[in-house]
Amino acid sequence: MLKNSALILQNLQIDYCPGGAVEVPDGDLIIAKVNELMDKFDAVISVIDWHPANHISFAGNHLWRKIGQTMSIDGLDQKLTPFHCVKDSFGAHLYPALQKEKITHTIELGTVTNIDNYSAFYDADKRRNTGLEAYLIPLGIKQIFVAGLGFEEGVKHTVLDALALDYKVVVIQDATGGWEEKGIKKARREMEKAGAIFVTMDRLMSLPDQ
Repeated sequence: MLKNSALILQNLQIDYCPGGAVEVPDGDLIIAKVNELMDKFDAVISVIDWHPANHISFAGNHLWRKIGQTMSIDGLDQKLTPFHCVKDSFGAHLYPALQKEKITHTIELGTVTNIDNYSAFYDADKRRNTGLEAYLIPLGIKQIFVAGLGFEEGVKHTVLDALALDYKVVVIQDATGGWEEKGIKKARREMEKAGAIFVTMDRLMSLPDQ
């Protein structure tokens, strides 16, 4: 086990995997790696989108708007997406091959109709927290490892918020996945500039139990 460390798994849901509404290319290929990773941590947090059907992020809920457009809503830029991870829908559920029994806690994002979430810690306007830090503090967590899908969005925002909260943050680079190479490179630069460390799966698995 890695002491005082937690693993955050971002968006390992059917809609984020190939064939899903917001699919990440080859996103399903990291599931076996994640299953192996979970054994090194006492705390494993699954972060999932769990949207109401009338959520503001869905292009279909705005007349004359298209997927991929950005519009201003209550002073915040909101990128419009396809309907995805609607709560209790097929696509919102965790990918079937994921070893769900190893998950110790779940954080649901995007549950409020008029505000979006990208980070595991806060809503987009930073006014409301998700309760994740309240879960981590009693466990004595000092270091966070991040894996999962949506590298340019959910992964990036979770990493940046964790760093701002003074956690040491490690991104497991080959246990993450994103949509476009240009966006992935840009997001990685942002995270590294903020202080995130990137490691490979092999490097992490070679570390002795602490």
